[in-house]
Amino acid sequence: MHNHHQRLTNRSTERNWFEKCCDCTCLELFWPSVVHKWLNIATDSPDYSADSDDSFYDPVGSEAVCYQVNESVKGDEFRIDQIGAFPRSRRRKSETFSAQLIESKELRVSAHTWNVGGELPPEDLDIREWLDTDCPADIYVFGFQEIIPLNAGNIFGSEDNRPIPIWENIIRETLNDIQPVKTKFKCYSDPSSPARFKPSFYASNIEHDTMLESDSDADVAVCTFSDSVTIDSKEKVEDLVDSYKDSKYFKSYHPLEAYLSSDKKVKRGVNLLSKLDINSIMCQKRKPQYVRIVSKQMVGVFITIWVHRSLRKHIQNVHVSTVGVGVMGYIGNKGSVSVSMSIYQTNFCFICTHLTSGERDIDIVKRNADVEEIYKRTRFNSMSKASLPRSIMDHERIIWLGDLNYRFNLSHEETRDLISKRAWSKLSESDQLKIGGAFDGWTEGALNFPPTYKYEPNSDKYHGEDPKAGRRTPAWCDRILSYGKGMRQLSYKRSEIRLSDHRPVSATYMIEVEALSLKKLQRALTFTNAEMKCYGSTHIKSKQVTSNYNNYQPQLHAEI
Repeated sequence: MHNHHQRLTNRSTERNWFEKCCDCTCLELFWPSVVHKWLNIATDSPDYSADSDDSFYDPVGSEAVCYQVNESVKGDEFRIDQIGAFPRSRRRKSETFSAQLIESKELRVSAHTWNVGGELPPEDLDIREWLDTDCPADIYVFGFQEIIPLNAGNIFGSEDNRPIPIWENIIRETLNDIQPVKTKFKCYSDPSSPARFKPSFYASNIEHDTMLESDSDADVAVCTFSDSVTIDSKEKVEDLVDSYKDSKYFKSYHPLEAYLSSDKKVKRGVNLLSKLDINSIMCQKRKPQYVRIVSKQMVGVFITIWVHRSLRKHIQNVHVSTVGVGVMGYIGNKGSVSVSMSIYQTNFCFICTHLTSGERDIDIVKRNADVEEIYKRTRFNSMSKASLPRSIMDHERIIWLGDLNYRFNLSHEETRDLISKRAWSKLSESDQLKIGGAFDGWTEGALNFPPTYKYEPNSDKYHGEDPKAGRRTPAWCDRILSYGKGMRQLSYKRSEIRLSDHRPVSATYMIEVEALSLKKLQRALTFTNAEMKCYGSTHIKSKQVTSNYNNYQPQLHAEI
């Protein structure tokens, strides 16, 4: 009896294999999220994170126009998205619409992919070379693979997102350290005369420039301007103005005391200057240049997209789709995270993937099958009645990036020999991605850099130079592809960051987008003076003809 009780006690204290895999003794607490993770069940709310910003879109402060759709128009002529997007006409079939209301713009898009091998980055990791910060882009797309270690607990258990904030902070700090592009124009005219100097104009600009906010992720106190003028601020402003008292722009103006004295009326511009708290301004940070519009993780696959703040209000219809093709064909240790969005009036899709690894023939077949599954199972806007893209190929501009894991149809020795000769074009002839057929019709830049996989830790040596330690054949596993018209590739390169056994890769594009021209729309909706005169004269003549006809009718009947 004692032995039986002891066995029951031992069984109760032991964790079963499933709990060990998930590394959690309270599995029932995480069961709903685990099931959603395994089966990729979509939720009703937006299943991604993004920066919050109250100034997401201000139609009063930006170029905006109110649209009203005639309810009598039915069918596909106009369709309105549930969030109030601009009614998209069937412009693919209407050249007249495009010619009259649509104009072309070019956006600089920088795409990046990196398998970080589950390594946590140091907080001071320098990624400026990878981002090519000397040539700032409008949109930055980052795709990571193995952002967490692919062990049993991370694959089958609840989502481990602890590395995400670290990577996002590195990206945020790097992007917001980018210097704004200087204007190419220079004024050679004479400086303004003192008589034309308007302090209220410059004061209003100072007020606008100092409307600062603390970064949402930084512990910086928010400082606001006081409604009253303090003694300290008055002294600071006096010192500031005194430093310019000999300037020709201020010779015609009285000292600050004259404006602040009670017997004289305080001018608005000087009053604004007096309210500025210099210390508050110095401790503030300007609004960040770049904002995060979407971040989404599926096990080790992670995508995050950042855009210039001025572009944010032109981005709508953001949707995310995840497809797991790993264990049992559905688990997310391998698969894709795809993002669909409308930029101006053009549909974009960004796909971050991690495909099956391995050098065997069966692995090549499995990789191609992974791509087909991602095509088939990626779905957007399933609940929307708007005419928005629902599959990957429904989009007009597509970028596919990630650790695609395609290898060379060459032996280890042949591959190493061609690498030593830097014979990149010869290596490309044996690239499984190009001869496999899964990406027929897609475009990729020239691969003029060494294979990005597999390296020794913190080294420039490929793994397996010592045959006894086991070896892996180097390969271009990390790739960036594009699909669609109006996409001009500017660069395709790798960076020399030694954090993992992969090297990061980047590609830069100039992408044409269609934007609604408000000027063209206003011209289309507004009569010119000549048209009004023409309309008026025609309308008067029409009335005269109608009146004469009505007057003639009785005479005609009388004669009959």
